[in-house]
Amino acid sequence: MIADLAAVLGAEARRANERRVLVLTGEREDCYAEAREALDAAGISRAATTLVAGESGDDLDCERITSKHADELLGRTRGAVVLDCHDECRPNAIGRTVGAVDGGGLLVLLVPSLDSWPDRRDGFDATLAVPPNEPASVAGNFRRRLVDTLRAHRGIAIANVDSGTIECDGLIDPPPHEQRSAPAPPDEHGFPRAAYEACLTPDQTAAIHAFEDLREPSGALVVEADRGRGKSSAAGLAAGALAADGKDVLVTASAYRSAAPIFERARELLATLDALADVDRDEPPHRLDAVGGGEVRFAKPAVATEQAERADLLVVDEAAALPVDRLTEFLAAPAVAFVTTVHGYEGAGRGFSVRFRDRLDDSAFTVHEQRLDDPIRYAAGDPVEVWAFRALLLDARPPVAPLVKEATPETVDYARMDAEELLADEHRLREAFGLLVAAHYRTEPNDLARLLDAPNVSVQVLLHEGHVVSVALLAREGGLPEDLRREVYEGSRLKGHLLPDVLTSQLRDERAGVPTGQRVLRIATHPAARSRGLGSRLLNEIRANATTDWLGVGYGSTPELVDFWRRNGFSTVYLATTRNERSGEHSALMLAPLSDAGRELRDRHVRRFVERIGATLSDALATLDPDVVRAVLGATHITAEVDLSDHEWRVAASAAYGPGLAEIHPHVFRALALRHLTDTGGDLSAREERLLVMRVLQTRSTKNVADALDYVSTGACMRALGDAYKPLVDRYGNRAAHDERDRYLD
Repeated sequence: MIADLAAVLGAEARRANERRVLVLTGEREDCYAEAREALDAAGISRAATTLVAGESGDDLDCERITSKHADELLGRTRGAVVLDCHDECRPNAIGRTVGAVDGGGLLVLLVPSLDSWPDRRDGFDATLAVPPNEPASVAGNFRRRLVDTLRAHRGIAIANVDSGTIECDGLIDPPPHEQRSAPAPPDEHGFPRAAYEACLTPDQTAAIHAFEDLREPSGALVVEADRGRGKSSAAGLAAGALAADGKDVLVTASAYRSAAPIFERARELLATLDALADVDRDEPPHRLDAVGGGEVRFAKPAVATEQAERADLLVVDEAAALPVDRLTEFLAAPAVAFVTTVHGYEGAGRGFSVRFRDRLDDSAFTVHEQRLDDPIRYAAGDPVEVWAFRALLLDARPPVAPLVKEATPETVDYARMDAEELLADEHRLREAFGLLVAAHYRTEPNDLARLLDAPNVSVQVLLHEGHVVSVALLAREGGLPEDLRREVYEGSRLKGHLLPDVLTSQLRDERAGVPTGQRVLRIATHPAARSRGLGSRLLNEIRANATTDWLGVGYGSTPELVDFWRRNGFSTVYLATTRNERSGEHSALMLAPLSDAGRELRDRHVRRFVERIGATLSDALATLDPDVVRAVLGATHITAEVDLSDHEWRVAASAAYGPGLAEIHPHVFRALALRHLTDTGGDLSAREERLLVMRVLQTRSTKNVADALDYVSTGACMRALGDAYKPLVDRYGNRAAHDERDRYLD
C-alpha cells in the first residue's frame, strides 16, 4: 500500500516538476524497510539518493551522511533525500535536505509516531539541555509545530508503517509541467555566447548580462534569489567568461562547499570554450586556470579581505551569511559581486539588505541589482518549498515599517514571551523571529527550536501597538555545582555557558561559574525604529526584571557595538586573541553586574583584563584595528594603574616636553597609554589615541603608523607622539614629572 502511494506520489512530482514529501511514521526498522520499497516503487535509484541519519542505525545502500553534516548537500541536487529523525530532529538538517531535492524528487522523512513525537527526547534535545538542565526539561514545541505543518500542507503524504495505514496521500493533481524554452542571449553581449546558451531561465541570462558591467573597475552587483534559482550557477558562468578573458576572479564564501557550484559552472564553460588550462582539485587551494592567464580561485573571507585589491573581481557567495563589517572590507576590491539567498539558513537576504546595503550604496561603486525569481530545480509554486518556508520560518518577517515607524521608548510596552504564547500566536512568533533573522546574519532554523524549546532561553520584547519592535533572546548561565566547575577548570568544555566557560577554562577562575547570569544571545530593533534608544530601553527592562547576578554578552567586536554595550553599563572582561574564522572579528565578552556577587565577578575580571591587555597588544593583537582597541579599553570602567618612580616620571616628561626618547623606556609610555585609554576623562583626539595604540601598545613600525595615520613623515609622526604625551604628563604626573616639564617650559 505504501509502495503504491510512493509510486503515484513520485509520478505526480515528475509530471509537475515539483517535489513531494513522504512521511513514514513508526518504528525505525519498519520505516527503513518501507523506505526501500517506496524508493523502488517511485523509480528513484540508490545512486540518486542520500540518507541523512545519525552515526549508527540502518542503511539504504546509498550515500549516507550524518545530520550534523547535512551541509555537505549544499549546492547538490538529489532525486531523493531520506532524513531519519528517530535519533535526532535537527531543524538545520531539515532545511538542508529540502534544498537538495530536485524537481520530480521525494523528501522521505522517517519519524516516530506523530502523536507521540513531540513528547520524545532525542539527541538534538540534549544539545538544548545545557547543564544543569536535563533533556527531560526540553519542551517539544518545535516538533509539535512541525507535526502541525506536515498535516496541514499540500504535497505531503503521511503513512503509518506500524499499522499500514495512510493518513494523507499528499496528492494535489496539478497540471502537467510545461517545458520551458531555452532563453535567448541578449542582442548585444560581451561574454561568449556559450555562457548564455548554458542558461536555463531568462533570470539567469539577465544575471550573467549584469556581470558584464564588472569587467571594468568601480562596479558592484547584488544578485538575490531564493534557493534553487540558479544564482550561483549564473555567477559561475560569469566567472568562467571573465577568466577566459584573462581576468583574475576571486571567490569567497563562509566555506568552499557553498561556492562549489560556482567552480563547477566556471569549469564547464572554460572546457566548452577550450580555455581550461588546469582543473580545480578536491583540496585547497581551490583554483581554475584559464588559457591566457585568467583564473577563478577561492579564499576564505579572512584571506579574501587581504587579496581583494589584487583581483579584478571579487565574488562573495552567500553574502548574507557573513557579518556586515566583513562585507564592508570587501569593498576594497576593484569590482565586487554579492550573491545571496533571500530566505535561507545560509543567511537572510533581509539582514544583508537592511544592515549592509546602505554602506554599499554610500560607497564609490556604481551599484546594480539583479533578482532571480524563476526556480530552476523545480516548478514555481512547489508545495514543498512553501511547507519548508513556513515550518522553519525561512520567510519570517518583522512587522512592516509603517506599523512601528512611530515607536519610541515612551510608546512601547515590555513583555516576556514564553514559548507557549509564541506557539499559540503564529503572527507574533513570525514578527519576533523575523526581526532576529533580519538583524543577525547567523540566525538559523536551529535558533527557532532553541527559542521554542530550550529551558534556559527566554524571549523578551518591546511592543508598539501590539507589534514586535525590539526583541532579545537570552540564555541563563552560571550557577554551576562545584564538581562541574572543577571539571571545566581542569580542561572540560561546557557548552551553553559561554561566559563561565571562558572565564573558568581560559582565564583560570574556578569561581566564575558560581554566580548566575543571563547572556544576551541576540538583540535586535526594527530598522524603521533604530537609533531611538529602544535597544537600551529593552536592556533596562531586562535588567529590572532579572533575578540573576549579572547580564553578559559575547560578540564579534566592532567599535560601534562595543560602544553600544558600554553605554548600557557593560564592561570588557575578555578579548579573543584570534579572529573568528567565520566573522573575521575578535570576540569580546562583557559583563554588567546585577548583584554584589556579579559586581565582584565583573571587577575581578576587568582588573585582570586591564593588567594583561598591554602585553597582548604587542603580541597576538598587534594588528587589531586600533579603534576596536580604543573601544574595548574605554569600556573597562577600571583605569590602569601607573606606578612609576620619580626617575621614570622624569623620563616621560622629558620625552613629551624635551629631548627624551620614548624607545629607551617603553614600559613607561605603555603604562601611560593604558591609563589614558582606560580613563574616560582624557582629552586626546581620536587620531592621537590611534597613534598611542599603534606605535606604543602594538609596537608597529613608525613608517607603517605614519602611513596609516597620514602623517607627512616619520619625524612628524614621532613629534605628534611626543605632543600626545603632554596632556598625559600634565594629568597623571607627580611633582617630579611636573618639575621636569617646567624645566623645558621656562
